[in-house]
This record gives sequence, structure tokens and C-alpha cells, in this order.
Amino acid sequence: MAQVAAQQLKDKANNQHSLKEITSPIQENLTTFRTFFKDELRSDVFVLDQIIQYLLRQKGKEIRPTLVFMTARMFGNVDKRSFVAATMIELLHTATLIHDDVVDESDLRRDFLSINKLWKNKAGVLLGDFLLSKGLLVALDYKEYELLHVLSDAVRKMSEGELRQLKTSKLFNMTEERYYQIISEKTASLISACCECGAIAATDDKEIISSMKEIGMNIGIAFQIKDDLFDYGIDDVGKPTRNDIQERKVTLPLIKALEKAPALEQLKIRRLMKKRKKKSANVNEIVNFVHKYDGLKAAEETMQDYASKALTSLNKLPVKEGLEDFEDLIRFIINRKK
Repeated sequence: MAQVAAQQLKDKANNQHSLKEITSPIQENLTTFRTFFKDELRSDVFVLDQIIQYLLRQKGKEIRPTLVFMTARMFGNVDKRSFVAATMIELLHTATLIHDDVVDESDLRRDFLSINKLWKNKAGVLLGDFLLSKGLLVALDYKEYELLHVLSDAVRKMSEGELRQLKTSKLFNMTEERYYQIISEKTASLISACCECGAIAATDDKEIISSMKEIGMNIGIAFQIKDDLFDYGIDDVGKPTRNDIQERKVTLPLIKALEKAPALEQLKIRRLMKKRKKKSANVNEIVNFVHKYDGLKAAEETMQDYASKALTSLNKLPVKEGLEDFEDLIRFIINRKK
């Protein structure tokens, strides 16, 4: 079944719909969500309101709210619980992005100057804290304790994943198993929570909720592998190219290439990766190494496998409507250009 799903992914890749087309059935929900989200962010602190207004201009793809609404639509209706879930998730996700920019000393976010670049690190940290607290308060205001539990657990896992990656990168002992553990925690846990919360908002069926949690985890792992592929590709993805390499992050394309390379070449590349300041020639050598030993191809096949698992599990569920739209969203995630 997984092989059939994998073939379907490849067959439909060339006929992929745009994100706007895929989300057309829930565009009204997304419009309502934006108003709901904006209202929850209001503040009477002038500087905070200024930063929030700037933040609201940086509209991303809204993948996470989309997952909530599409999941809810498949098993029931999109209602206030769905909007509460999507708002909580977007608040928590945005907070983690802002904190990440502070930690990474990033100057750009979605082609805008980052919050920490414009208002300094302290404002970035405090804004992230404000968003996290708002996410918790939204849950309490609407008495959504089950959603709060799911998302609090996701935030815990995300923090553990970031710390685990930090420790691993310092020790330079990344393995494939550890890589999956880290991306499951730091990225896939929140995407899993999107699908789980969308299901919770629409149905009381514990099997469906559990299945959507697992499906979201597989989507999230595929999502992160796709992000990691960008660093070794040639496409403009709206962020500094080769960022992972410069930051000494060992990701799946490199892990897969190292598995196939002779011992001496492995040692040389590991030494290059450990360098804090790499020249462009060093970076190009690492990229060429990954291409030479088919690291991208192997990582892409793994990504397809995880997406196939999600599709296979999805097709076993009693979906009310919107199955094809959700399948198209999975294909979009793994075939996106940035």
C-alpha cells in the first residue's frame, strides 16, 4: 500500500495544484481565522502594538492553520473550537520563530527584517514570551483544556528537540536515528498537534484523533526533510542558502552521503563541517560531496516514504469530505519550492 501511495505522489507531482487552489474550500475559514488571530493579539502597550502590527504584515503560507481546518472538515465541521485551536497553534509557532531568530541572530524572516534586528534581542524575547502567554490564555479563556494539553506537550517536545540538537551539534555525533528523534520533536510535534487538534475540534472518536496525530507526525517529518533538502539544492528558498552548513547542522542529506562515502572522505567532510567559519570553497566542497554520494536522492526517497505513510493511513479513515484536498496538501508540502 505504501508503494502505491509513493507512486501516486510521483505521478501527481507534475500536476500539482497551487496552495491557493488546494485551500480554496477553506478560504472563508482562513479569513475568519485571521480576524480571530488579530483580535487576540491586541495590546494597549504602544511599542508592543507597533511590533505586533509589523509582525502581522509577515504573512506566511499558513500551513498549520490550514491543517487544523482541513482536518476538522474531514471529520465534522469547522467551528469556534477549530479557530481557537488554529489561533493557539499560530501564536505558539510564531513565538518559537521569533525566539529562533534571536538564538540564531537572524536578520531576515520571510523577506522582512527580523524583530530582533529592528527592535533588538530583548524585545524579540519579550514578544515571544507575550505570544506564548497569549496562546495559553486563549485556551483558558475558552476552557479548551484538552487542546491546551496537546499544545503544551508539543511545546515541551519542541524545546527538548532544540536542546538535543544543540548538544548533538557540539559533540558532532549525529546519527540517522538521532536526526529523526530531533526533527520529530522540534518540527513534527507541532504539525502533529495541528492534525490532532483539528480532529479533537470535530469529533470525539479517539481512534480518529490518534490516527490524525500519527498522520501529522509523518507529514511533519516529511516537511522537515524537505526543508533540509533546500540547503543542498540550488533553488532560492527565501532564506540564507547553505545556512545549515554554516551553522554546522548535520541533516539527512549529509548523513545519507556519509553512509556511502569511503572513510577518508567521511573524515575530511566531518572536519570541514566542524569549522566555525567556512569559506565558500569549504561549503561548495560539502555540497558537492552530498551530491556525489546521492545524499539528496536518498533523503528525498525517505521524505516520500513518510508522506506515503501519511497518505496510506489517511485512506483508512472514515472521511466525511475533503480527502483529496488533504492529499493535495501533503503533496504540496513535499513538492514546494520554498
